[in-house]
Amino acid sequence: MLAETWRRGGSGPTDEERRILTELGREHQVPELGGNAPIPLLPLAQLFAREVSGLVMPEGRDLLQVLWCPFDGHGSPPCPRVHLVWRTSADVGEILAEPACPAVVGDEDYVPEPCALAPEQVTEHEWGELLPEGLRRRIEEWEEALWEEAEEDADDEDEPVSYDGDLSIAPGWKVGGHAAWGVTGPDEFLCSCGSSMGLLLTIASAEWGGDRGSWTPIEDLSLIGRHGVNTPTQVRIGRGGHLDVFVCSVDPTHDHKLSFQG
Repeated sequence: MLAETWRRGGSGPTDEERRILTELGREHQVPELGGNAPIPLLPLAQLFAREVSGLVMPEGRDLLQVLWCPFDGHGSPPCPRVHLVWRTSADVGEILAEPACPAVVGDEDYVPEPCALAPEQVTEHEWGELLPEGLRRRIEEWEEALWEEAEEDADDEDEPVSYDGDLSIAPGWKVGGHAAWGVTGPDEFLCSCGSSMGLLLTIASAEWGGDRGSWTPIEDLSLIGRHGVNTPTQVRIGRGGHLDVFVCSVDPTHDHKLSFQG
């Protein structure tokens, strides 16, 4: 409804829309639900191995379903608990027309807006702090030179490109690739079996950002600046960050770990 209001422009929501928004904004309670009552998990993503290049599956599985609890009272820092379900699509029987919905959620930002995927493979480079010292120094010198050129050019109002912001790690929802460590700094995860863990999935608040459009799909360049265009899922992590899911490099069915970069 809010998206439709933005598209119309003008005077904002109609009287009927305001009434509905007011009702939706009330603090609803469900008396029959106790504090520890089970609630359905929310479906977050469904990925088929045939559609996502590089998606590593356990032997005999070709479908990954990602769900989460729509409350942030899990772990520290608090964030939704993610559940990974590895399946064989040929064994899936009757499909529910409507998935089970919880009677209440902890935050509307944890309720994803249904949308279709259009996977695109991109090349990323490692987070800057993890690069060899000599290479980091060369990148810093290159960025400083770009800033000096920009300051000398009075007609150029755009900020120069940067390694972290424009060249290294793609923003948005993604499978695999490198992790961005802008909040906590780099970390290394080890599985309980002692094996290293790799990035499986990034759950992001936005697909791309900023005005330069370095990571914006070509077909969306004309839409830069339009409200809501880069947030199709309507999911928001923390203050606009992302949540990374890491899995065991030997057996992805082992317990996964999360990195909250909110």
